[in-house]
Amino acid sequence: MKLPFRRPRIPVLVLHGMIARRGAIHIGAYEKPIARAAALARRCGHLVLDIDSPGGSPVQSDLVATALRMAAEKDGFRIHAAIADVGASGGYWIACAADRIVANPMSIVGSIGVIGGGFGFPEAIARLGIERRVYKAGANKQRLDPFLPEKADDAAFAEALMADIHKGFIAWVQKRRGAALKSGAELFDGGYMLGERAVAVGLADGIGNVAALVRELGGEKARAVRIGPRRRGLLAWIPGLALDAVAERAAASRFPTLG
Repeated sequence: MKLPFRRPRIPVLVLHGMIARRGAIHIGAYEKPIARAAALARRCGHLVLDIDSPGGSPVQSDLVATALRMAAEKDGFRIHAAIADVGASGGYWIACAADRIVANPMSIVGSIGVIGGGFGFPEAIARLGIERRVYKAGANKQRLDPFLPEKADDAAFAEALMADIHKGFIAWVQKRRGAALKSGAELFDGGYMLGERAVAVGLADGIGNVAALVRELGGEKARAVRIGPRRRGLLAWIPGLALDAVAERAAASRFPTLG
């Protein structure tokens, strides 16, 4: 029985921060929140995504976006994305899982591109008198080694890899935004824009925010039920985070990201 005094509840999935396997947003952290949000969305027919992310891992962006679409199609609810300060690169990839995207006029939106790179130190270690010893099997196992001079074929390999990821990103945006896109290839050059411009070119559907979506979908008395990963205790994550940060910075110099 529906109680007359009960306020409508609209689930809001909070997606804030970098997208990375050890970052704020990744599928391991969001499997349960997506399931909890979907359970509420089944009842009201809607799920709101609160997005504030500059991007990160293309794999994690795709896994989270795919999980959202699978839940929506299985349970029959619509997804609405609200971009706050930033919905760029991987953040925009996830926003495209929504059936509708809104943004603030000053939001940073788009950045549909891929980037990777790092630094080279071959002369530095020689000056320091460091002898480096590497043992490997496989001619290309040492690609993009920062302690060796850059090789032309390694650079070409990295650029081809990023081009393939970029093609996948473009295909996803075109599939999800479809006829809403009002511009051509310049939308996919890696540049970003403000929310107002994003609406004009079809990367977003309108100006808005989470609070406005909740009122629209549930009425003036609707309440947002904010859902996200559970925070771990401070002592539980500090040592691991310190080690993971070192590992991720090293990996980022070799592998491409959406950001």
